[in-house]
Amino acid sequence: MSTATTVLLDELATDRAGTPATGRLREWASAGRPELRRAGLLRGAAQAGTVVWAGGLAWAAQRGLDALHGAPLSAVLAPALVTAAGVALRAALLCAGEAAAARGARAVRETLRVRLVASALPLHGPARTDGDDTDPAEAVDGEVDELSDWLTEYVPARTTMLLGSGITLAAIAWRSWFVALLVLAATPLLPANLKVIGLGTQTAVRAQLSAIRTHRARLLDHLRGLPTLVGLGAHEEAAGALARHDREVAGRTEKVLRIAFLSTAWVELLITGTLAVVATYCGLALLDYLRLPLVPDHISLPAALFVLVLVPAYFAPARDLAAGYHARARATAAADLLAPLLDAQGEDETPAGPPSRPSGTPPGLRLDAVTVRHPDRETPALDGVSAHLAPGRCLAVTGPSGAGKSTLLAVAAGLRAPHDGRAQHVLDGRPVPADPGRVAWVGQPAHLLPGTVRENLLLARPTADDHDLLDALDSLGFTDLAAALPQGLDTPVGERGTGLSSGQSQQLALVRALLRDAPLLCLDEPTAHLDPEAERRVILALRTLTRDRTVLLATHSPALLSLADQVITLDHGKVPRGDHEGTR
Repeated sequence: MSTATTVLLDELATDRAGTPATGRLREWASAGRPELRRAGLLRGAAQAGTVVWAGGLAWAAQRGLDALHGAPLSAVLAPALVTAAGVALRAALLCAGEAAAARGARAVRETLRVRLVASALPLHGPARTDGDDTDPAEAVDGEVDELSDWLTEYVPARTTMLLGSGITLAAIAWRSWFVALLVLAATPLLPANLKVIGLGTQTAVRAQLSAIRTHRARLLDHLRGLPTLVGLGAHEEAAGALARHDREVAGRTEKVLRIAFLSTAWVELLITGTLAVVATYCGLALLDYLRLPLVPDHISLPAALFVLVLVPAYFAPARDLAAGYHARARATAAADLLAPLLDAQGEDETPAGPPSRPSGTPPGLRLDAVTVRHPDRETPALDGVSAHLAPGRCLAVTGPSGAGKSTLLAVAAGLRAPHDGRAQHVLDGRPVPADPGRVAWVGQPAHLLPGTVRENLLLARPTADDHDLLDALDSLGFTDLAAALPQGLDTPVGERGTGLSSGQSQQLALVRALLRDAPLLCLDEPTAHLDPEAERRVILALRTLTRDRTVLLATHSPALLSLADQVITLDHGKVPRGDHEGTR
């Protein structure tokens, strides 16, 4: 007993002091705090409707007894109307409370998702490269939703319990002060039970959510490598491993559900026991069998019916709080998983330079001894690479596949932070940190999103109209592209550009870069895997697109090398001696 008491006191002290997870939850809930507080007040006020219909029911019982002694049965009509009014009032207030809670929870979820996306895809400075690439997606899609029940149930439930139980207790005391003392004496047992419930729940939930995240990441990796697994004949072994991990997740979920059901049953047992004591008292008092000092020995039938209806109503907010306590445990576990992603936003953020400059004043570029290491590779992807590029010039990076060309472009664009060295843009002679806000990127294959051609082009300039889009197509010599599309700008595009040829997809990517109008243009193998005619058209468009811009070009194509003012060759992440500033 002493050990259990010590654990309970420690848990109470921890909750009072506040853990990092509870502090974060409190901070995140501030986005929807007004609506959540309104939800708690409305739900608490709904108990007034319960009091009204309980009073109407007791009144109707009294009138019904009177009707047995000759009173007209129509006398029950007024109490029935009062009962109906109480039910309607309660329903209206609860409905309004649910709507307010949903609005508050939605505001919190949207705020967190914006922060998570900003941490994964920052507007300024390099994106995060540590951690699993599925973590941000899992956080946005799954773990933020784990906060929903906590926001809609637990956060408003505390206000509901104070207001709603207070209203109900006052109504009970009005009819029987002794019954009010009985339910008040049982009240302190509920918070203690809730603390005991939380001792094991949070640990079990955290383990469950971690297992789910790991299982989903493992499943994604297997799907990505499915052709390789099939080719090696290892697909059955991989399927067996996934099945074992799936059973592990199922076992952890069963453990969480078992704790939830057992703890809820304990709360229901406590409430049922209190109601049984009150019912016993009322029955003995009605039968005139009660003879105890200081205990009222008489109660009327309407009063007994009234308090018996309200005792469960008094504990209803506590029951909701108990259900919300499990949601709180899930939210706390989710907060521990979300925190590293959100905290990294402030730690990794690089001071941004000025906004994107007009295309007439392109920046220069300085790469000083840049080194980049991948977690899964022993040798650096880039090893001490340096390059200086004057404003408005074109630097071509060539070399075999895997030499580090794409990594170099990502560092120069500010999309990736080097482990050693510096990547800077030079604006009006002043070096500033590399910022992707000044960059337009065209890669191969072109990244098109599901939607229409128009929607994909508007990603670069949301304010553009159809005239601007057609002008951009005409500027790059793609006038016939819109005419060739079945529905023009309204032509649907599937995932990864499905429905368009590779040449058409690449042309749209170039048009998007033109609409972006960024002063620094990064081209990563823009003509790879294109047929000769499509490559010829793309090269002609690039001659227009690269005009008055600083350009970084990664390519194997001799035809594209003719566009460059400088050429460097990468070999296993290094630039051979004497090739750092090759000029053409």
